[in-house]
This record gives sequence, C-alpha cells and structure tokens, in this order.
Amino acid sequence: MLDATTRSGGTATASPLAAATELAVAVPLPTPVGFAARCARALLSPWSRFALLVALLAAAACCVLLFEPQKLLAHGWPPQAGGPTAAVVFVVAYGLCTVAFVPRPLLNLAAGALFGSGLGTASALAGTVLGAALAFGMGRLLGQDALRPLLRGRWLKAADGQLSRHGFRSMMAARLFPGVPFWAANYCAAVSRMGWLPFLLATALGSVPNTAAYVVAGARASSPTSPAFLIAMAAITVPALAGAVVAWCKRHHLRPN
Repeated sequence: MLDATTRSGGTATASPLAAATELAVAVPLPTPVGFAARCARALLSPWSRFALLVALLAAAACCVLLFEPQKLLAHGWPPQAGGPTAAVVFVVAYGLCTVAFVPRPLLNLAAGALFGSGLGTASALAGTVLGAALAFGMGRLLGQDALRPLLRGRWLKAADGQLSRHGFRSMMAARLFPGVPFWAANYCAAVSRMGWLPFLLATALGSVPNTAAYVVAGARASSPTSPAFLIAMAAITVPALAGAVVAWCKRHHLRPN
C-alpha cells in the first residue's frame, strides 16, 4: 500500500487504482511508425531492390537496342583519339556496355581495331573486370536477398553450392568456356555466396586467352591470311574446347548429394 501526506500532517493510504494510474503514466508509450518510415522500409525491402535491378537492366538493354553503342565504339570513335587517355575512356565505356548485355567479342574486336594488340588487350581486360565488378555489385546489393530464398530446386542448390564453396575454380571455368554468357556468370555469382576477390581474380585470369585472341583478330582483321590472325582464330577455339572438357570432367560436382 502507498501512503500520501495529508494537509494536517497525517498520512492517507492511496487506492490501488490511483497507484496503478501513476505507474501507467510513468511508462512512456511506444511511438507509432510514421508513413515516411513505412515507405522507406518498403523501398529498401529485398523485392523492391530486385525490381529496381530489373528496371535498370531493362533500361540498359533498351539503350543498347536503340543506340547500338558497340558500333559507336568501333566506327564512331574519333580517329585522333588515341593513347592512354582514350584507352581509359574506352575502358569505362566497355564496362558499361557489358553491364548492358553488349557481347564482349564485339567489344574486344573494337579494342583491337582502335588500339592495336597490346594496348587493346590491356583495355579490353580492364573493361572486362570493371564490367564484371559493376554487375556483381549490382546483383549482390539489389538481387541477392530476394533471389536466394528461391534456390529450392536440387539443381539450383547444387549450382549455388558449387559457386559458393569453389568460387575461384568455378568462375575460372566459366570464363574459359565461351558458351557461358558473361552477364549470366556475373549475376549467378552475385546471387551465390562467392567472395569478391575470387570472383574478380578468376575473371581477370580466365578472360585473358579469349580476350587477347579477339583483340588480335580485330587488330589484324585487314589481313585475314596473316599468321597472327590465323593463330588468334585458333586460340579462340582452344579455350572453348578446354572449357568443355573441364565441364565434362567436373559434371558430377553439380549433382546434389
């Protein structure tokens, strides 16, 4: 029981109802969530971010169909633009084009035609790594949380486990095998639990043979009977055969346990 002092100096016993009222007033009530907070939570939800990713990729694909940037790189490049500065601009454009689903062989041929074999190969490889990093980051930030709960099929789980546990080896095989689309490998790796370092390192190393072959072919396209052009054409087929053999030998790793 609680005592309260009266005006005459005595004490009076407070009723249980009054005591409960005083305790209830002392406890702060929870602040209701505002409309802005609910909107922010909805916009940052996994499916909202995934919808943003789909919208960005669709817009990029539409831009490619309308403007055909791969032709601009090959035929619309200013003839006086050359050297390291132009190569840096080309690398940025190359990376953005790969995110927008422009086929890399066309960009590699353009790199060889514009900069020659040496600088063209370095520019194409840098653009390849940049484009892969952009796609991987977008997929990891905007799509992973929404898509990972959908990996329920046994083949999807097996492929995800292969990419997550053996990231470097799996991505190296995907880069060496030309039959795997560049963008598909990027976004599949982003949805998996593959780390950044294995992904970028395997991309840089695994893309060297195919990229260099296409760049040399683009640089020597004016002389298709030259030894360099013929060797480049042969080098394009060798990684494809090697990747097919590796995929055949490692096919049992994709089988669910």
